[in-house]
Amino acid sequence: MASTLPVIGQIEPVERTHRRFDRAARLVGEAGLRSLHRARVLVFGVGGVGSFASEALMRTGVGTLGLIDFDHICVTNANRQLHTLKGTIGLHKVEVMAERLRLVNPVAVLEPIAKFYGPDTSEELLGGQVDFVVDAIDNLAAKAHLIATCLARGIPIVSSMGAAARLDPTQVRTADLADTEYDPFARSVRKLLREKHAIDARKGVLTGVTAVYSNELPIAPDALSYDSAAGFVCVCPNGSNGLHSCDKRSRIEGSTAFVTGAFGLACASVVVRQLTGR
Repeated sequence: MASTLPVIGQIEPVERTHRRFDRAARLVGEAGLRSLHRARVLVFGVGGVGSFASEALMRTGVGTLGLIDFDHICVTNANRQLHTLKGTIGLHKVEVMAERLRLVNPVAVLEPIAKFYGPDTSEELLGGQVDFVVDAIDNLAAKAHLIATCLARGIPIVSSMGAAARLDPTQVRTADLADTEYDPFARSVRKLLREKHAIDARKGVLTGVTAVYSNELPIAPDALSYDSAAGFVCVCPNGSNGLHSCDKRSRIEGSTAFVTGAFGLACASVVVRQLTGR
């Protein structure tokens, strides 16, 4: 299916290495860098994990980057999401992130897509050339559907598990999804894949999905002084969207940039290493 997505920039000729990628080329080689320039990577979910993954991929030389997220920037994103700055509250995450990444590499192709991934949008959003998918979605049903679809189509995917409720970035690990430990979110993903998509993800049964997860046990959130008697009150501009938002959650986990960012950087590392053969 041909892509009709919005595009920013133009792919740079790959015959020579631009100095902006000098250090990356010295690590992955010029042949590896050319592979990255020619690659189209899709990042689903441009939040605390996805924003860091996107920027790392752009700074390492990925030539075409799709950014898929339906959400608007909320003030509560400021502690961990790269696009949340003064003046960006209420704007689409993907649009702001695309403009930020254009400053990193002005000749890259950026595809900002302000849509929610699900069964009804899957065909469109996964259309065209897809060399790798970064799954940074935090909606369980959408996440499981994306993983199952990529497996069915043979699209390489790295999937971020639970990055919230943790404080120690040194506990971040990568493994096949079936071999993740200590992560209730990963356990729920495996259960949904088994029950809804007939994918066996029991321990020792390799799925082919690289997962980024943490060995740190989740930390329960503290209540804050401005919470109401009923609990957390969503203040995000896209709160009542009928999809996945803080307005629909009974519990809001704490999070921090140095853990969600570590998850995103680990996701980018998986993509780069596989695309360059390193």
